[in-house]
Amino acid sequence: MSTAQRLSLATLPAVPAASRPPVDPRALRPRIVHLGIGAFHRAHQALATQTAEAAHGGAWGIAGVTQRSRAVVDALRPQDGLYSFTERRPEGPATQVVGAVTEVLHAADDGARLRELLASADVTVVTLTVTEKGYRRDPSGGGLALEDPLIRADLAGAAAPATVVGQLAAGLRARLRASGAPLSVVSCDNMAANGAVLRRLVRDFVAASAWDERDRLLDWLTGSVAFPATVVDRIVPATTDADRETAARALGVADEGAVTGEPFTQWVLQDIFAADRPRWEEAGARFVADVAPYQSAKLRLLNGAHSLIAYRGLAEGCETVADVLATPWGEAAVRAYCAEAAQSLPPAEGLDLAGYIDSLVVRFANPAMHHRIRQIAMDGSLKIPERWLAPLRELRAAGRDTPELVSALAAWARVTRDHALDDPEAEALRRAWDARPARDALRRLLGLLGADDLADDTSLVTSVAEELRSGALPR
Repeated sequence: MSTAQRLSLATLPAVPAASRPPVDPRALRPRIVHLGIGAFHRAHQALATQTAEAAHGGAWGIAGVTQRSRAVVDALRPQDGLYSFTERRPEGPATQVVGAVTEVLHAADDGARLRELLASADVTVVTLTVTEKGYRRDPSGGGLALEDPLIRADLAGAAAPATVVGQLAAGLRARLRASGAPLSVVSCDNMAANGAVLRRLVRDFVAASAWDERDRLLDWLTGSVAFPATVVDRIVPATTDADRETAARALGVADEGAVTGEPFTQWVLQDIFAADRPRWEEAGARFVADVAPYQSAKLRLLNGAHSLIAYRGLAEGCETVADVLATPWGEAAVRAYCAEAAQSLPPAEGLDLAGYIDSLVVRFANPAMHHRIRQIAMDGSLKIPERWLAPLRELRAAGRDTPELVSALAAWARVTRDHALDDPEAEALRRAWDARPARDALRRLLGLLGADDLADDTSLVTSVAEELRSGALPR
């Protein structure tokens, strides 16, 4: 479908009333700065901000910043920041315009405006979705990679910092000079203890700087800037031409910024904010003292079950997560795995594990998502240690049986033997099978996962080998 007009404030009245934003975009002003305004943010935090604004007001607009590509700027600026979100429901798509974004910036081209916003007392929240690699951590110690060329350039006084940590540090310096108003900086990236990680990186940058007010800035950060930890969840596929066509049919105008996502969404935040914030709880966000149990549940249940689905599904010739759930064994396998892995989780405030597992089954079975299992199977050597091996160690140390985790490892091992995987250790995984008997190959595979302790566990290796030798998936 082709439309002559494009979504904007001028064309918004032509959009069906049911698909218009529940707030007046013209009444908002930038009170939140978001670093990394990609599809996930637009389908998650921005939507939650709009819902909070509709319920409580506060003029909560978002200034979104893209780090490198100008694609988002080119898509959203001509649309006055407007875009649509299409929820991929099993019964059919539902499309709504989101009006929470008040301006869109490019970090390099609009560095002065970004610094001005970060210094403004009217901005009380900064959020981030820049992926883990955007934090520029030193892999050996977890602190800031001070030898990274871009970090070094930012520390040398680049006019427009190229790194997210450099942008934050420069903006916080400007804020201290301007007013010293408190601020909350909220990482929404999938990293363990993401709030504490970001706090350390910003402090590392400031401590390494030659700024005259370096010590005063470090003291101010301690008392006036909060770095809450978070857990975020929503499957947001890359937007396709078909998605843009769906949005255009629903809106009656073209939308170059369209995004889509599943019906489920989760946002858990550590309740340590330093300044005013939107009432995100109106959108289902949960504020808790400790997010770690939620993070473990997501990693071990959602992500762990995804890996299970991927490797068993590949062996069975399935293409998508929904394909696996449609098999006679899919749902039972997910539930059995989750029931076992859940035994490794600590109690969590307000977390209903049974209900969470039920929600995973519903999400996985959604045929509208088209979530390809080969994509999930990528980089398994990096994912499996946290998703499977951590609960495996804990459960076995507690004397519990682990048949589902054993079966999961066998499914992964079978795929490394029989399929070409997109994995940084792909060649080493393949070569592991040069060893005979299978137990030796399995020990090599576990060694590649950094699990020499498990490779030395004869009982475990024997169980995985027997499962592998059977050649059959549980039914």
